[in-house]
Amino acid sequence: MGKTDNLIILENGTIYDPYKNKKKAGSILIVDGIVKEVGKVTGSDNTRKIDCTGKLIVPGLIDIHAHFREPGREDKETLATGARAAFSGGFTRVCVMPNTNPPLDSPEAIRFIIEKSSGLPVQILPIGSITIGQKGQELSEVGKMVKAGAVAISDDGLPVQNGQVLRNALEYAQKYGIPVINHAEDIHLRNDGVMNESSLSTRLGLPGNPDISESVMVHRDLEIADYTGGKIHIPHVSTKRSVDLIRKYKKMGVNVTAEVTPHHIGLTEDKLTEYDTHTKVAPPLRSELDRKALIKGLIEGSINCIATDHAPHTIEEKEMDFIHSPCGMIGLESAFGLSHTVLTKAGASTEKVVQWFTKGPADIMGWNIIPFQIGEPAEIAIIDSKIRWTFKKSHIQSKSKNSPMIGMKFTGKVDGTISGKNTCGNLLD
Repeated sequence: MGKTDNLIILENGTIYDPYKNKKKAGSILIVDGIVKEVGKVTGSDNTRKIDCTGKLIVPGLIDIHAHFREPGREDKETLATGARAAFSGGFTRVCVMPNTNPPLDSPEAIRFIIEKSSGLPVQILPIGSITIGQKGQELSEVGKMVKAGAVAISDDGLPVQNGQVLRNALEYAQKYGIPVINHAEDIHLRNDGVMNESSLSTRLGLPGNPDISESVMVHRDLEIADYTGGKIHIPHVSTKRSVDLIRKYKKMGVNVTAEVTPHHIGLTEDKLTEYDTHTKVAPPLRSELDRKALIKGLIEGSINCIATDHAPHTIEEKEMDFIHSPCGMIGLESAFGLSHTVLTKAGASTEKVVQWFTKGPADIMGWNIIPFQIGEPAEIAIIDSKIRWTFKKSHIQSKSKNSPMIGMKFTGKVDGTISGKNTCGNLLD
């Protein structure tokens, strides 16, 4: 990971614009981190030429759900290490969740994130908390947080149990055109569950978290969104029941969007048979039936995008027993490889996978992105859709290493990322 040469030409590649779903053969000239020419380009003798034959040149990927732990748990991740992990995975924009310590529940906290991350290779966009202290009782200063730079509101990790509070949030957020993201889980139905409730949880002797703990809350949130006309976004959908509800309410015209994670479309509860705490996530890995329903939801459009829910934890925490270890796995470096492998096997094109990492999240956030715009800083990922590779610990740039994907074989990889004058990847280093 480093700085670009003053002059770079990405040549002989296929330039793909997922926002217009158009692609063409061509090259891109980047001068001092700025896009100067697209299509047929002219360089000079001192131009560094990057051969992109057989590769897709796409806009930088977007993740609207990640945890960078700063402030409060910099031993797990910092804005700088999180940005490095994201950049190595092809991402140039990342939304960070507010469940830090203290939470991002004020304009001052939002400004801290923006100012602290200003020199990093990835744009870090903070999401403010729905309620003060994420306590679920009193709304945060939503308007002031939005003016300070918050792009959405969420109490992620802690569902807003009080329906009236969620109603107030949806109505208030409408004034600012931002989505409300509610962690979709009924904590009473979840009880002490640490994995999907099923015959497998019984066999493993682990307390189960039933699929209805998610779908009951999704149903409530959709009903409130329907009543208020508010903009609700459902994070990390994990069950068939939830997909069915989202499909139904979308057809009714409710302003709902939804995301799935790479690990929920790529892994199932069967991964838990060795009690590997890296597989303990919230919501839990579900059944094969659920996994297939999530993929179907993406392909048919009920689910709008893929988001990582990158959740770093220390080795010491993850070395605790399965009951007491924290939920979460990292995912920025493996996100594209895992998703591309699973979804192309299910019949999706590489271009469609790119859309779920670019246009999908941008539409949810209401961003009008014009990729490869001449005169603007470069935000580019270079993708080799055919390469087969094994995800290794050495690929991880995150401060934490809690990934169950280590050792998995993928097809399709981000070969390089450019964000302004910053570059990383095999092609560019």
